[in-house]
Amino acid sequence: MRLDYIIKGIDIERADGPLETEITDITSDSRQCRPGCLFVAIPGFDSDGHDYIAKAADAGAAAVIYQKPEALREILGRGMTAVRVKDSRNATPDIAGNFFSHPSRGMHLVGVTGTNGKTTIATLLYRLFTGLGYCCGLLSTIANYICGERFETTNTTQDPITLNRLMRMMVDRGCQYCFMEVSSHALHQGRVKGLNFRGAVFTNITHDHLDYHKTFQEYIRCKKLLFDSLDSNAFALINSDDRNAQIMVQNTAAKVYRYSEGSMAEFKVRIVERSLEGYLLSLDGTEVWTRFIGDYNAHNICAVYAAAALLGADREEVLRQISAMGPVAGRMEYIRGRRGITAVVDYAHTPDALENVLRTLLDIRGKSVLIAVFGCGGNRDRTKRPEMAAIGARYADRVVITSDNPRFEDPNAIIEDMKQGLDAEGMAKSLFITDRREAIRTAVMTAPDGAIILVAGKGHEDYQIVNGVKSHFDDKEILKEIML
Repeated sequence: MRLDYIIKGIDIERADGPLETEITDITSDSRQCRPGCLFVAIPGFDSDGHDYIAKAADAGAAAVIYQKPEALREILGRGMTAVRVKDSRNATPDIAGNFFSHPSRGMHLVGVTGTNGKTTIATLLYRLFTGLGYCCGLLSTIANYICGERFETTNTTQDPITLNRLMRMMVDRGCQYCFMEVSSHALHQGRVKGLNFRGAVFTNITHDHLDYHKTFQEYIRCKKLLFDSLDSNAFALINSDDRNAQIMVQNTAAKVYRYSEGSMAEFKVRIVERSLEGYLLSLDGTEVWTRFIGDYNAHNICAVYAAAALLGADREEVLRQISAMGPVAGRMEYIRGRRGITAVVDYAHTPDALENVLRTLLDIRGKSVLIAVFGCGGNRDRTKRPEMAAIGARYADRVVITSDNPRFEDPNAIIEDMKQGLDAEGMAKSLFITDRREAIRTAVMTAPDGAIILVAGKGHEDYQIVNGVKSHFDDKEILKEIML
């Protein structure tokens, strides 16, 4: 594709070299440059793409998009066409959309945003529509899927070039639907700019990512951007039981629908029966048995049902599919072991999510002792650490506070931060074991018969980051080694 078409609609400040240059691929990573590609130099949070223009040229890049005027000295004489824009990060979604021929326009794209529930809702919608016989795409925290084929993921929401590349593959393979998690980081950084959403789902918004957004109001504003971008042909589906739901849609052009357990809504859910094996729900007056536990999952299931209905699926068939589906990886997955002990693995890593999971287990535990094993991530929002510890001690009979992903922080310092949320009673019921494997082992080996052990924070993740080094670590694998 010619460069002049790729930069169509982009506000160009300067161009040097032929714009008729043929481009074979685009990338913002110099390590992925190949002969004939377009390199987009983006000032990053950890590194600056302008520092890698020479490497891109050496790899055969035919052209470069840049924003820093001083970078032109590095470009001239290397045989590349150079195009300067005001903001290369902001221009990237448009460039990617043009190069891949705006693939989001070729299928029904549904975005899911909120603090908790994104992965569950997006994944279940993918499973549901696949079960209905459609070729579908999924873009999620756990993995990306195209018609059943798995592609590994690095972020909740990919960069604009990767997003458009994956969506182009989806359209070329015949995908009719794509279900996508949309993070607040992605919205703030414009990663989903220019995508054509058929609909968007809002789950809830609670304390998270304040290390990045600084204030809760800014976090809400970023989530709201998804709904602000919808046109009048799209639907906006919101959880009206969340007090901030209405803020999300106050400026949207989309048709607004609500799902709820306790308030007025177009789609209603009611919990009929709770057990460790699953929940019996009433969806719009029809009872359906599900293999999901947790009151919050009742909301998630209702959102899936509502979104499917808004996309035109047959409601009876949707209910049949929901009844047949099992939990999403790392979301309330349980393992039964010796002595009647049950371990539950969940991704809960925010105060609200941890509280929801623990309250769910309290509701269904009977006389079982409840043990909670969890930690807090390093180089992330420090303000939630004492709150997480306090919640664990409030609801669990025993607590084992340990490491999550310390990243570049001292794991013992993170635990010390968490201790600040514990009173004398909380300290008395808590153990502090830095090694996560040993913490899990201790919880299992000291648990009384019939206990329920929640291992929270990592869920589907199969790695741990300590001192910046990423190593294999899987909570489920460790539990099975110890329990089975």
